Formats: sequence, C-alpha cells, structure tokens
Amino acid sequence: MSSGNPMVPADRADGPRDGSVPVATGARRAAALDPDRPVVARLSVLDRFLPLWILAAMALGIALGRALPTLNTHLNAIQVTQGTSLPIFVGLLVMMYPVLAKVRYGELDAVTSDRRLLVSSLVLNWVVGPAVMFALAWIFLPDQPAYRTGLIIVGLARCIAMVLIWNDLSCGDREAAAVLVALNALFQIVAFALLGYFYLRVLPHWLGLSTVGAHFSMAQIAETVAIFLGIPLVAGFLTRRLGERTRGREWYEARFLPRIGPLALVGLLYTIVILFSLQGHTITAHPGDVARIALPLLCYFAVVWTGAFAWGRAIGLPYDRTATLAFTAAGNNFELAIAVCIGVFGVTSGEALAGVVGPLIEVPVLVALVYVSLWARRRLYPAPTD
Repeated sequence: MSSGNPMVPADRADGPRDGSVPVATGARRAAALDPDRPVVARLSVLDRFLPLWILAAMALGIALGRALPTLNTHLNAIQVTQGTSLPIFVGLLVMMYPVLAKVRYGELDAVTSDRRLLVSSLVLNWVVGPAVMFALAWIFLPDQPAYRTGLIIVGLARCIAMVLIWNDLSCGDREAAAVLVALNALFQIVAFALLGYFYLRVLPHWLGLSTVGAHFSMAQIAETVAIFLGIPLVAGFLTRRLGERTRGREWYEARFLPRIGPLALVGLLYTIVILFSLQGHTITAHPGDVARIALPLLCYFAVVWTGAFAWGRAIGLPYDRTATLAFTAAGNNFELAIAVCIGVFGVTSGEALAGVVGPLIEVPVLVALVYVSLWARRRLYPAPTD
C-alpha cells in the first residue's frame, strides 16, 4: 500500500533507521521525534494532504477533458505497449521508481527467524487479502463487471511504499516492515498474473459466476506486471546498490531518497490527471459509480487490518510487529494496480477508474487506522517496547 512517497517521518529517538528523511535539527528535530504529537502532524505536507492533491488532480483532469475533446487522440498518438500511450507509460514508470529505490534488498533475511510474522504476513497478503477483495467486489458490484475486475486487481497488488509511513506513525517495527515490503515487491513478479488468472477466471467458473469482465489475455497481465514492476524494480535495485557503494548508505537514504521521493507523487498525480481527462464524461454522468467503488474499499481496509491485528495479538507478537503485520496486510500497491488496469484494459476503462479510486480511499482510512492502532497499544500493550 500507498502514494509511493518515500518521505517517512522521523518519529523515533534513534533517528531514521530507514533513512527516508534527513535528521531534523534543534526544535524541529525535537518536535519530529515527539511520539505524542498528533498523527497527522507527523506526516509530511505532501502526505498529509494527499487526498486533497488527488481530488485536485481529478478536477483538473475533468476540466482538461472538457476543454480539449480531442485529447484522447493526441495522447494515443504513440503507443509503447498495447493500450498504453507514451505519456501514460512515462507517468507510470516515474510513479513506481522512487518506491522501489527505497527498499533495502540486502536485508531480506532480517525477519526470517520470526516464522510467525513471516508466515502470517505471506498468508494474509497472498491468500486472505485477495480473497476478501474478491468477495467484497462480487457482493457490492455484481452488476458492474469492469469496476469489479478493477477492484480485484487492486486486491492482488500487495503492499509496498506508503505502508512504511503508516507503520512508522503507528510505532511499528521499521526493519520488519522494510523486509516484508521487499518480499512483496519480489513476490508480485511471479504471483500477480497467476492469482489474476485464479480470481478472474478459475474461481468465478467454480462458483458459477459470470466472467464477462475478464475477456483478456493473462499473458498480457504478466507482460504488464513485468514492464511496470520489473523495470522500476531493476532500476531501484541498481540505484541502491550503486548509490550505497559509491556514497554510502547514510548519503543514499538521508540525501538521495528524499530528493527523488516526490517524483512518485508527481507521477501519480500526472497519471490521475490524464486518466480523469479521458474519464470525465463518465464520472460527471455517473457520480454514484465512484461511491459504489469506494464502499467495498472501505470495508476491505477495515476488515483486513482488524483481522491481521487480532491475529498478531493472538499468536503472541509484540505490539510493534503486530502493527507491522496489520498495515502490511491492509495496504495495497495501487500504483501497480493502476498500471495493470491501464495497460491491460485501457486508460478509459472502468477497471482503470476503479484502480484510481483506491488511493483516494486508502489514505484517509489508513490514517484513521493509525489512531486505532495507537489506541490499541495503550489498551492492550500496557508496557510496549520503546
């Protein structure tokens, strides 16, 4: 889950172990490290107002679509992949790269000793999460195959990126979160297309449900994932290796990452502007569709987060790892979901619209869940580890 903005607030006294922001100085540093400050106050300005930026990008896109009726023709003049024009292609890659440049790929073995956390995370992310979204999509959108398919794809895109912010704000285990994010990023290369085939073709057939919204090639999904996750994944891995080797980890994480971090938000907002410029007529004519897409998303985040937090406590995980388990299970990689929906179904598709509603709902809901997590920490863990 996530805008993909790697600017994680430094709210721990030991400094930014994930190195995503420079250490503050003086009074600003003391304020940033104060765990009693309101959650929203500890977010960066970009993250704090992310729903506002998304709404503004949507409005700008709709206005452009009305002002330039031939915009679709111009955008599709150069096709990079089937269904993806050059402007969309660039925006999606820019959106994904900073997210994957942040992952510490060399620490994948850091949490393997905690089998409870590792196994629980894999099951919640790759079994429970997609199944819950599949069920909610069919319950709330049985007559809307395009939106339903888009939501299922959102459920298949597991957490990376902004989940690190929610984890940090809730005082979760930073290193465990970073490792789980890295595992999810690598696992998606193999699992995404296979799970897409299962949830969009096989399972509906077994249950006697319609597959009218799944007339596409699974090879196309695999190709799209390989392009829009594989290219920035390789670029992010090489950037980290070369940056740490030439300038050191401290420079890379405290200096370089904050500089490229805003590119993820720029890429996301740019993509949303183009998407809504092409979707403007549909949105203004059917505003209720956005509300119908939002409702199962709200249920999804609440159900998965609550279930994961309860499971972490039931198996005896300490608070910091319980919070990490809950947020990595509930968060989604909506950048990848948007890329797949656009790359496979087209920028004007209902699937793409469902994908872009994801971050609009996820951000405020997970901020609220940070408050819930901190409340649970006080009530259920009377002596938490600092």
